[in-house]
Amino acid sequence: MPPKTPLLDTVDTPEELRKLEDDQLPQLARELRDEMIDIVSLTGGHLGAGLGVVELTIALHKIFDTPNDRLIWDVGHQTYPHKILTGRRSQMRTQRQGGGLSGFTKRKESAYDPFGAGHSSTSISAGLGMAVARDQQGGSNKIISVIGDGAMSAGMAYEAMNNAGAMDSRMIVILNDNDMSIAPPVGAMAAYFARISSGGTYLYLRDIAKQLAKILPQKWEERARRVEEHTRTLWAGGTFFEELGFYYVGPIDGHNFEHLMPVLRNIRDAEQGPILLHVRTQKGKGYGHAEKSADKFHGVSRFNVVTGKQEKSTARSYTSVFADQLIKEASSDKRITAITAAMPDGTGLKKFAQKFPDRCFDVGIAEQHAVTFAAGQAADGMKPFAAIYSTFLQRAFDQVVHDVAIQNLPVRFAIDRAGLVGADGPTHAGSFDLAFLSNLPNMVVMAASDEVELARMVVTSAAHDAGPIAFRYPRGSGDGLIIPDQPKALEIGKGRVLKEGSKVALLSLGGRLEVALAAAAKLDGFGLSTTVVDARFAKPLDTQLITQLARHHEVLLTLEEGAIGGFGSQVLNFLAHEGLLDSNGKTSGLKVRPLALPDTFIDHDAPDVMYEKAGLDVDSVVRTVFSALGREMKEPSGHLDLA
Repeated sequence: MPPKTPLLDTVDTPEELRKLEDDQLPQLARELRDEMIDIVSLTGGHLGAGLGVVELTIALHKIFDTPNDRLIWDVGHQTYPHKILTGRRSQMRTQRQGGGLSGFTKRKESAYDPFGAGHSSTSISAGLGMAVARDQQGGSNKIISVIGDGAMSAGMAYEAMNNAGAMDSRMIVILNDNDMSIAPPVGAMAAYFARISSGGTYLYLRDIAKQLAKILPQKWEERARRVEEHTRTLWAGGTFFEELGFYYVGPIDGHNFEHLMPVLRNIRDAEQGPILLHVRTQKGKGYGHAEKSADKFHGVSRFNVVTGKQEKSTARSYTSVFADQLIKEASSDKRITAITAAMPDGTGLKKFAQKFPDRCFDVGIAEQHAVTFAAGQAADGMKPFAAIYSTFLQRAFDQVVHDVAIQNLPVRFAIDRAGLVGADGPTHAGSFDLAFLSNLPNMVVMAASDEVELARMVVTSAAHDAGPIAFRYPRGSGDGLIIPDQPKALEIGKGRVLKEGSKVALLSLGGRLEVALAAAAKLDGFGLSTTVVDARFAKPLDTQLITQLARHHEVLLTLEEGAIGGFGSQVLNFLAHEGLLDSNGKTSGLKVRPLALPDTFIDHDAPDVMYEKAGLDVDSVVRTVFSALGREMKEPSGHLDLA
C-alpha cells in the first residue's frame, strides 16, 4: 500500500510549501521520504542521493522564491524530492519510462528546472552564467547552485568558483557534503558559528573591516587579513573556499531544520558576492538499507521496500565479463592497472580493486585527469585500462587526442554503456565514441557483439602495445554464452563472417549483430540471400573483407549503435577511395546504406523502443534493404511482405 502522507497531500507546489510553519517541516520530510522510497521501489532509479537532500530541498523551496529564484541541481539524480514538490508528484511513477518524467532535471519538463543535468559538476558554471545574465538585464533574483555527491571532485567546479570569486558575483553555492570530510564534524557549536557568521551584523562589520583595511598602512592590512583568516579557519575550516573568493558558511547539519532555516534566510538576505554554504548530509537518510549500503542504493532497479532486495537479471552482465577477464589478465601481468572516474561499481572495477588494491585507482569525477593519468602510466611502461562510460569519456576528448593519440601511448579504453541506455535517456547514451575515436590517428577501435567477443577484446587490448586501443560494450546482460577459460586474442583489423549469402550483405559492428542475424532470416524468407558479418573493428577496417562484400553483393548495409560519422562513414570513405563507389555516390551494382543513430537525441524509453525509433531494429533493416532495391513493401497481416 502507498504510504500515508496527509501533510504532503496538501503541498503540490513551493507556493503551498511556503504556507507551512517551520515546525511542520519535519513531518513533511518524513512523508516526502516515504513517498520517494515507494516511488523508486516501483520504477527503479536513483535513490540514495535524493533521500539525503530531503530536508535541504524542502528548506530551499520554502526560503527562496522558486522558480523566480533559480535553483540549479548538480548531476540531477538527487532531484526526486524536488520534482515531487514542484507539481510533478502525480507523474513520478512514470519517470524513466517512455513518455514519462526524466530521471534528471530537464528544462522542457518544468519551469522549476532552469538547467538540465545528467553529468556532474556543471551547476556552478551554469549558475554563474545566470547570475551574469541577471545582472546584465537588471534583475534581482537569487541564484542557488546545489553541488555534491562527489561532484566537487571535478576540476570544472573549481574553475567556475575561481571565476565567480574573481567576478564577485552575487550567487549562492550549496555544498552538499555526503561522502567526504573536508571540514570539522557537524555539531551545535558549528551550527551556532554558521548562523552568526552568515548574519547581517557580522557581514556588515566584516565589510567595514575590509573597507578600513584599504586605507590603513599595508602592515596593518596584512595583519588584519591574517587575523580574520585564522579566525575563519578555527570556526569553519573554509579558508580554501575563501581563497577562491567565496564567503564560506558552515558546516551545518543538512537534516536539521533548526540549523538550516536561519542560515538559509541569512544568506538569502545577504548583499554579498558569492557565498558557499557547506551542509553535511547522509546518503540514503531515512531508509535503513540505503544507509547501510549507500553504493548499492545509489542507482537501483525495482526493489522490495521491506527487505531492500532488488530485482536482478540472472544473466551475466557485460560489465561483469569485462571485470572478470581483466582480473585474469592482471593475474599473469603485473603491469596491468585499472582506472575509474568515481564509478568503481558501475564499471565493475570494485572487484578488481578487491583483488589488486594497489593497482586500481579511483580518481574521482575527473575523466580528464583519468585519461592523462593513464597516459602517464603508459609512458613509463605500465598497461593501464581506463574504464569509463561512453557518455563520460566525451568529457576527456582533448586528453584522448593530445595526451594519448598524438603520443601514441598504449592506453586501453574500456568503454561501458555503448549505444542507447534506456531509462537514463540522452544524457547517458553512448552515442558518439565511435565517431570521435575512429577519427583519431593511431587509435584501434573495437566493439563487442557478445560476451565472448568482449572477453577476447580484453585479451587483445592487454597484448596490444603498439598504441592506444579502445573496446566498447553495451549496458545490461549478454546472451549467456560460455566464455573459454583462455580466450584468444583477435587479429587486429579482422572481422568474421557468420552467415554467407549472395544478394545482401549486413555488416554489423557491436551489439546489433543479433538484429542483423534476425533480419537476414527474414530476408532469406523473401528470397534475398543474405550475408552477415561481425566487423569487430571500426578501426582499422577489414578492407579485404569489405572489398569482397562490395564486389559480390548488390546491397551492403552497415549497422552500428553510434552516431553518424562513425563506422558507416569509415566504410563509405574506404569504398569511395577504392573506386567501389562513383563520384555521385551510386554504383554500377552495389547499393550502400549506412544505418546509425539518427541526428537527434532520443528520449528515455525501453531500449527496444528506442532502437526502433532509431531505425536499428529488425524491421527497419529489412525495409532499408527493400528500399535500396527499389521494391515496395506491404504489411497486410502485421508482418513484412513483398508488394
